[in-house]
Amino acid sequence: MPNIEHTEDRYRVQSVARAAALLELVADAGPQGLGVTEMAQGLGVAKSTALSLSRTLAHAGLLRSLDVGARYGLGLNLLRLGDLASQQTSIGELGLPVLHQLSQATGMTARLAINENGYPIFLERVDGGGPVRFHAPLGQREEPHCTAAGKAILAQMDEASVRQLIEEAGMRVHTPKTLRSVEELLHDLERARQVGFALDDEEEAEGVFCVGAAFFDHQGRCAGALSVTDLKLDVPLREVQALGQSVHAHAERLTTILSGSRRMARR
Repeated sequence: MPNIEHTEDRYRVQSVARAAALLELVADAGPQGLGVTEMAQGLGVAKSTALSLSRTLAHAGLLRSLDVGARYGLGLNLLRLGDLASQQTSIGELGLPVLHQLSQATGMTARLAINENGYPIFLERVDGGGPVRFHAPLGQREEPHCTAAGKAILAQMDEASVRQLIEEAGMRVHTPKTLRSVEELLHDLERARQVGFALDDEEEAEGVFCVGAAFFDHQGRCAGALSVTDLKLDVPLREVQALGQSVHAHAERLTTILSGSRRMARR
């Protein structure tokens, strides 16, 4: 049996581990923060090492100087990251009942993705009632150009922003139906804006069909998208419109729950 602890240590970056441990020490110290000498003692390192770590973290906004470099407390960027994590958790929790309703209404696997700078990150999933299960991992950033949720999010962006994102992300080809050019994608996004939902018609995986619609936060920003997934054979073309309207309606319901409002996408 392999030594799991030893295997994990191979991927452990000592300086990062020390920085994480230092943040925990400062958090435990409370409002008064910690001095460099206390940091060094707590970490079991030289004072110069503790000083370098604290200054690096302070530069990143993860620590802040309380007394002109003498003592350090937690930085404002940690509070921002904490607020972001809390917001994501809140969206997932508030959206879960809507996902159950969407899955029950369509009989399909329903998922909720948040919008991370144009990329979908799926937080929640409710499996459909059929025998097929789509066990896509949660918490990972997925490609926007070939997923229904991703395209629903992109449809809320202006053309320049879409082009910039695709230049960064690329358009990896997964199946014969994957879109291969930005122009094709922009045309598809315009269709999604007009009908209120986006499609993944076997573009990420052969034989798999998805429909997605965006939801919005209280500032009118696209907060993410809901999507449903099924086998293509189980989705007759005549039902796509009704299915898209159902996903759109549930996304609007989540927008209302988030006290959100739809802001017209810029061309």
